[in-house]
Amino acid sequence: MKRILQLVVTRWLARTPIGMVVLGLAWLFMRKRRARRQQPADSPVLREPGRRSGDRYAWRGPAAGDRR
Repeated sequence: MKRILQLVVTRWLARTPIGMVVLGLAWLFMRKRRARRQQPADSPVLREPGRRSGDRYAWRGPAAGDRR
């Protein structure tokens, strides 16, 4: 639902030059925010999406069965 609303608002704003300026500023703001949120080099590496947990007792969903 959030993505659909985002798409509708983006398309609505992109119709006018002022809307394009607003979209550009929002894009720059979000880019800086994401860059600031990135973890520093000395922090421990977090688990990446799609990789298994090191815990052998972690729940892996109903399809995992008895696999390891």
